[in-house]
Amino acid sequence: MESTPQKLELILQYFDDFSEVQLKQLAAIEELYKEWNARINVISRKDIDSIYLHHVLHSLSIAAIANWQPGTHVIDIGCGGGFPGVPLAIFFPEVKFHLVDSIAKKLKVVDAVAEATGIQNITTQHTRAEEIKNRKFDFAVSRAVAPLKDLWQWSAPLLKKGGNQEIANGLICLKGGDLAQEISESRLRPRMMPVDKIFPEAYFEDKYILHVAK
Repeated sequence: MESTPQKLELILQYFDDFSEVQLKQLAAIEELYKEWNARINVISRKDIDSIYLHHVLHSLSIAAIANWQPGTHVIDIGCGGGFPGVPLAIFFPEVKFHLVDSIAKKLKVVDAVAEATGIQNITTQHTRAEEIKNRKFDFAVSRAVAPLKDLWQWSAPLLKKGGNQEIANGLICLKGGDLAQEISESRLRPRMMPVDKIFPEAYFEDKYILHVAK
């Protein structure tokens, strides 16, 4: 692994079963996003230099709790510049990811990153999740897009029930801070997992994965 770029050391502390193709894709992310961010601001300026911690590893916390099987279909609601969808698509090359956002220029970045890195299991759609008809997914993922109540309202009609995976089909979202009121208002009972218990990094304190089964 001597040829592995130093910037991937953080990711490789927690995951070590990547192919050479996956390593090259992950290594390419930083420069691609820096280049696109200069044109279309999809990542906070202060975050761009910590992209592997703040964005890639954070996205991959979902992979740590959901070992998706080949052929699984996942929708990323409000994907922005491609998180968590892009890192997850690299991690799960045999899973189909559909990245959706209401802002077309953000999807332009996702398409360009996917093309440049050779990610072939991503499709994109310029729309709002609630406008998608006649499609079903095993899971919906989202990161800091909207309150849990809204995310569930948008994703529930798109989700297949049940499933035969390690965790039940449903919504998996990444959120931070005190979520008590948000969860109460949603009237849901999500399974809640602290990200810093998965990746013991100071940045992940007060950050959580919420899973709502369909």
